[in-house]
Amino acid sequence: MEYRFLLSYLMVIAALYYAYRERLGIEKTLFINSVRAFIQLLFLGYILTFVFHLNSPFELIGILFLMILFASYTAQSRVKLKEKGYSTAFLTILLSSSIVIASLLIFGIVSFKPNEIIPVGGMIIGNALNVYTIAVDRMKGEVENSIDIIENIVALGGRLKDAFSLIGKKSVKAAMIPVTNMLQTVGIIHIPGITTGMLIAGADPFEAVSYQLAIMYMMVSVAMFTGIFSVRFGYDKILRTVKQS
Repeated sequence: MEYRFLLSYLMVIAALYYAYRERLGIEKTLFINSVRAFIQLLFLGYILTFVFHLNSPFELIGILFLMILFASYTAQSRVKLKEKGYSTAFLTILLSSSIVIASLLIFGIVSFKPNEIIPVGGMIIGNALNVYTIAVDRMKGEVENSIDIIENIVALGGRLKDAFSLIGKKSVKAAMIPVTNMLQTVGIIHIPGITTGMLIAGADPFEAVSYQLAIMYMMVSVAMFTGIFSVRFGYDKILRTVKQS
């Protein structure tokens, strides 16, 4: 394929032209983000060339840890909890990602090889990041709408954790919607990325589908764990954030 992929940018140019002609106001953002994606993925390609030659488990764990650190920073910048926001995001993403990655290794679904653990770990951490931001953002919205009820429950002797019970359930449910929709439409509306990549590489279709199913079920578990941990570690910080707003 080499550099022929650059021709695909013609489609972006077409989108830029339409946005400019119709004055949608997104052409600058679209252009900057498309160039940023090119730079980031090009950089990723060079980095992975180096990473895939690593043999030490400690080096691979270190890379995954750095990914979690950056994901936590991104999560905090999106939801902006005013008190211990970064530590809450870090603890949530670290625990949920570690549980799922460890399970995949124990069951032998992936091995501790750089070309397996790094891409799969990245998907797990990225999904944990998305679920965390959805869950916390939903909790913030729910707390803003029911702050008086929560304070009354606490004033009457109830526990803050109990007052957040229903809000927590709604937040976890909302965070699970994307992965639920993915399970419902996969194989009918779209062919997932891993299956597509393996098929292009010449893999057996059943092998590609089997690996994709393992990854998708992994996404379900990391979404559930992240949603639960987000509520467990974040409910009191969210209340303080809303009261200070």
